[in-house]
Amino acid sequence: MKSLSLVPILGLSLFACTPRSPAPVASSQPRTPLAMPTASPSAVTAAPAAAESGEPSGNPFLGATMVVNPEYASKVESAAKAYPADAEAIRKVAAIPTAVWLDTIASVARVPKILELAEKQQKEAGKTMLSVFVVYDLPNRDCSAKAAAGELAIEKEGEARYKSEFIDKIAAGFMAHPNQRIVAIIEPDSLPNIATNLNVEKCALSDQVYRRSIAYAISKLKLPNVSIYIDAAHAGWLGWGNNTQKIASIFKDVLTQAGGVDKVRGFATNVSNYNTVSGKDGKKLGPQNPSPDEQAYITHLSAALAKEGITGKQFIVDTARNGKLVRGSWSSWCNIKGAGLGARPVASPIPLVDAYVWVKPPGESDGTTDEKAARFDKGCKSVDSMPIAPEGGQWFAEHFVEMVRNAEPKL
Repeated sequence: MKSLSLVPILGLSLFACTPRSPAPVASSQPRTPLAMPTASPSAVTAAPAAAESGEPSGNPFLGATMVVNPEYASKVESAAKAYPADAEAIRKVAAIPTAVWLDTIASVARVPKILELAEKQQKEAGKTMLSVFVVYDLPNRDCSAKAAAGELAIEKEGEARYKSEFIDKIAAGFMAHPNQRIVAIIEPDSLPNIATNLNVEKCALSDQVYRRSIAYAISKLKLPNVSIYIDAAHAGWLGWGNNTQKIASIFKDVLTQAGGVDKVRGFATNVSNYNTVSGKDGKKLGPQNPSPDEQAYITHLSAALAKEGITGKQFIVDTARNGKLVRGSWSSWCNIKGAGLGARPVASPIPLVDAYVWVKPPGESDGTTDEKAARFDKGCKSVDSMPIAPEGGQWFAEHFVEMVRNAEPKL
């Protein structure tokens, strides 16, 4: 791991989440751009407003400057040097903030370093800094596939280790920085698997462990300066009516175990996926899906949540790679050919959405095409996937540059 500079860091991950798309079971708010760097990757511009405390009032993205990961910027710079014809556009990406993934027990060591740097910059610049973390190390992680399989196994005390060695240490890191505003996105690709994939033996064995572990994570990480969003997959997975109500019921159970629905700010959608926010593009992939895009899915999920007594919740949408719909199937999820960078991070873009966020750092592979690799998943060799891809989380320059070229809006 490279040494940390004096720039706040966001976006490190050893391997990134790859949400599945199982076969289906049958007036605007003002756009408020998140303050973020506009020139050098090593500089952060002033936020719209400063804050004395890390405690958010409502939407945690409002009035905050998201920190930028210099290590991600160095990967972007390597692509700029390798593709000089695209270098001007590529270098613009280095200034865009992305989330930091806590995806192993060892990665928890990043938390204090990141927050110390964010706190230093907050004091020096007199503005509110926001750090976004993805909490992603459940026992039996990614139970329906292999590309992002994790380090903890239920049969090897995985649940106990998740709590004591992972969540408790993250919580301690958060508590040590009460003046830092933090967003935690909880366990992508987990509860959605419980809603649809219990026919997979590993998922069936993981059901109650996932619920208990996520409830524990929420209860420990809900601090005055922390806003929590639970992963809710995406329109092509849980947008189908039956699936939407299933996940709402699971959320109710988990939040009850965690201590109540007030423990979370809301839910995260499209994490590591490619769905457009609006435009009903998904009708091309399956006209029977009542949620052809993320905005429609959020509307339907909100209604399903209300039936479970979960009201007043907001959403964040991962727009890092959803500039346009290019897939031929909802079930394609790995290193999609022809994809483009999507909308830049922005607060309060549409009703019910706190922010568009780049959760998945563009350029980090979804999974390898090497059939001999331990984490090879056949989904990474679909007709919609780019060939010759490295392991999940490793830098995939060819995919990154293609997304830069296809960015919508343009860089």
